[in-house]
Amino acid sequence: MNYSLAVLDWHALAPGLSTSEDWNQWALLSADQAFKGEIAKSQRIPMMSARRMSPVSRIAVESSLALIEKYQFDRAVFTSRHGELERTYKILQTLAQQQQVSPTDFSMSVHNTAAGWLTIAAKNTLPVTSLAAGSDSFQQGLLEARAMLSVDGVNTVLLVDFDGCVPDIYAPNQNSQYAPYCVALVLTKGDTSTCHLIQEAKTSPMPQSLQFLRHYLLKDNDFIIAADDYSWQWQCENNTRD
Repeated sequence: MNYSLAVLDWHALAPGLSTSEDWNQWALLSADQAFKGEIAKSQRIPMMSARRMSPVSRIAVESSLALIEKYQFDRAVFTSRHGELERTYKILQTLAQQQQVSPTDFSMSVHNTAAGWLTIAAKNTLPVTSLAAGSDSFQQGLLEARAMLSVDGVNTVLLVDFDGCVPDIYAPNQNSQYAPYCVALVLTKGDTSTCHLIQEAKTSPMPQSLQFLRHYLLKDNDFIIAADDYSWQWQCENNTRD
């Protein structure tokens, strides 16, 4: 499996990281460096809407809006391994205590919550796909985006990969040192970034989109993104955009 595309721009948010300068400094750190600090306050989401969003939806929408301010998108793909797991776990706790579930929590617990919020906050009805594929969600989202770019009239796709903190009850099976986070990419047709599947099992505690962003910021020409049973080999031309 091989495909090519071009990355025009990016925006990312995580605790203590909000500017391109922050992320370029992060890329130089050890790969096992955990996020520290607070998530920057939203600059683009109306306060009433931001209050109803979970932290992970808020950073996904904020990152998306930052790019929508600069680009006209034909499609969008949202990818997340766990989606609104924190809110879902809250609902389960409420049910276990035989209490009434909050209508807001119930309606905002679906996987495509962030995608829906984006269309509302941006007042933009662009088609959005919400996708989950375990630890390979980001790479599968790239495949979805590339398929969209093959459609006539689709020239630019927004890809948004994000995840929140996993509740403590699931912590023994998950690594949350890189959560919450969001990486948003502006994708278009091109051959500056080429990817192909390789039969090499490789694991990494860092989510795929953060692995990709780190290599992208370091201007690496050749790198591997880990997956559980195989990996993704990337060849990228040096990109000078910060």
